[in-house]
Amino acid sequence: MSVTLILAAAENGVIGRDGAIPWHISDDLKRFKALTMGNTIVMGRKTWDSLPKKPLPGRRNIVVTWQKLWQAEGAETMPLERALEQPDVFIIGGAEIYRAALPRAGRIELTEVHRAFDGDAAFAFDRKDWTEIAREDHATPEGLRYSFVTLERNAP
Repeated sequence: MSVTLILAAAENGVIGRDGAIPWHISDDLKRFKALTMGNTIVMGRKTWDSLPKKPLPGRRNIVVTWQKLWQAEGAETMPLERALEQPDVFIIGGAEIYRAALPRAGRIELTEVHRAFDGDAAFAFDRKDWTEIAREDHATPEGLRYSFVTLERNAP
């Protein structure tokens, strides 16, 4: 059983704006799909609403929401604590769900976007609690630099 946060964040911590990601990095979307395929993804209802295709195919889609009667085809609902007990869980957002799941996470798959963006959703965490175990630096054809970074939680 593992809990992994998977996210892209600008250098100022922004992860979203108006229910969307404020940049487009095709390789990040491909990496997201490759890492999460065949696993359980856990998200908040606003993240579910922002998905271009629902449910995300090839994955078990769990939505955490305060709305007790909320339902959507292809989505399971359950409290976050129960969702975190499922095998091979990837937390895919949003900011509130990331913050709540962070204490249980053993890994973060982070796309660092090397530019500040305006946004209304942000996420930050203390990097001293984590060890970087992999990094790949890239740039989009338009010149936006980004890095794929894998972090593992330091042993207590």
